[in-house]
Amino acid sequence: MPSVALPGEKAELLERTVAFQGYFRLARYRFHHSLYRGGVSGAFDREVFERGEAAAVLPYDPVRDEVVLIRQFRAGTFAAGRHPWCWEIVAGMIEDGETPEDVARREAVEEAAIEIQDIMLLYSLVLSPGACSETCNIFLGRIDSTGVGGVHGLATENEDILVKTMPFADALALLARDEIDNSAAVIALQWLALHRDELRNRWP
Repeated sequence: MPSVALPGEKAELLERTVAFQGYFRLARYRFHHSLYRGGVSGAFDREVFERGEAAAVLPYDPVRDEVVLIRQFRAGTFAAGRHPWCWEIVAGMIEDGETPEDVARREAVEEAAIEIQDIMLLYSLVLSPGACSETCNIFLGRIDSTGVGGVHGLATENEDILVKTMPFADALALLARDEIDNSAAVIALQWLALHRDELRNRWP
């Protein structure tokens, strides 16, 4: 759910220009906004990566109490000085005419050869609001994890994706050892840790 404005919180966009267009679009915004101490700020500029909207899904088998994680090379993680292969959950960008649920189901097939049986939205979040416009819709998907695993992905997109089914306890252990640094995966796994018993009763 989007943030709810507190009384008096108002912003006005004065100008927007595109500074760069590539895999990302970099736009320069000029704003002014209300101040908590009263009055209005002066005009100021902020540069924002404009990326659109994404959907991510944590596949979960409530019968076996197993989750499916994927692992692939990430240029952004390399640029941050970290090991560039990351544990993640299935995710992809939403194209025109698609819903977030459509994308979660499609990416589960493309990235992990998984059919989602039931799906529920956990959160819709702006993951880095200080500098990026990308919104991520994070889902939990009910699956049958029998036989799920291997190497998948679209060769046309240079995807080389390791798909790993593991007990939920093992995924939590990865999290505890700080071996998962993908924000959507962390959020989904922590949500499941809080609601797992209730969910297993709902999805017997």
